[in-house]
Amino acid sequence: MTYRIKIRSSATGEHTLEVPDDRYILHSAEQQSVQLPFSCRNGACTSCAVRVISGEIYQPEAIGLSPELRKKGYALLCVSYARSDLELETQDEDEVYELQFGQYFAKGRIRKALPLDED
Repeated sequence: MTYRIKIRSSATGEHTLEVPDDRYILHSAEQQSVQLPFSCRNGACTSCAVRVISGEIYQPEAIGLSPELRKKGYALLCVSYARSDLELETQDEDEVYELQFGQYFAKGRIRKALPLDED
């Protein structure tokens, strides 16, 4: 079965894809010459994170997302399969990374250090 996927990206605009239910969404996008952010390709980072606006997605290998973030509608395109027509929105990687890992590493966003005074 093939589904229609609409992806809104702040970097590249809006794209509509036809994606088979047995192919990763990111791979299908690349085959259709749509460039979306990615890094690891194995569901361990947050580079390809999207927010599911509507539709059903299946992502059993998305180890880079906590169950809580999945429940909030986040998905990783590199290891996600469409289970219906979808409307997706790309996310800022740093924002998703902080939601996922920020509580474990320091307190909140990393802030630029002030220069040290030299004597």
